[in-house]
Amino acid sequence: MKRLEILTYPDERLKIPSSEVLDFGKELQEFIERLRLVMVSSPACVGIAAPQVNVHKRIILVDTSNSKHKENKLSHGFMVLINPTIKRFEGELIVREGCLSVPDYTGNVKRRYWIEVEAMDPKGNLVVFDTEGFEAVVIQHEIDHLEGKLFIERVLSPKDLFKRKVYK
Repeated sequence: MKRLEILTYPDERLKIPSSEVLDFGKELQEFIERLRLVMVSSPACVGIAAPQVNVHKRIILVDTSNSKHKENKLSHGFMVLINPTIKRFEGELIVREGCLSVPDYTGNVKRRYWIEVEAMDPKGNLVVFDTEGFEAVVIQHEIDHLEGKLFIERVLSPKDLFKRKVYK
């Protein structure tokens, strides 16, 4: 199975809004597994969205359970969220974000601290949950991809965009 290729900025395909998933069959399950393989093979990756691999469907994967991020007080573990929406939110925090699709930079972005999420699981069952802190930030970041937005569009100011450090 050929590995999915990650689109990187300034690729215009990253700006394409995603369409709702209506079919929860075998093809979706196979795609989720391929997307999961990209996520787990990318160092320090805590989330990925289908548009990052040029599939413009409302699918995100999130897993902050192994993150050492200081705001990582809560983690629901590995989640596949189909057609996710944020129903309610509270508070704000500023966090340094990075992205597989913007490999050379990180930036300070303002996000909601607490969110209530409504989505479908991979079998089409409704899932509603709330989360906060780092996990909430990651979900918001990935939902932005579904709308054709990158974190660099949300950076607080030009001074808040940083050349990425090289991790070993």
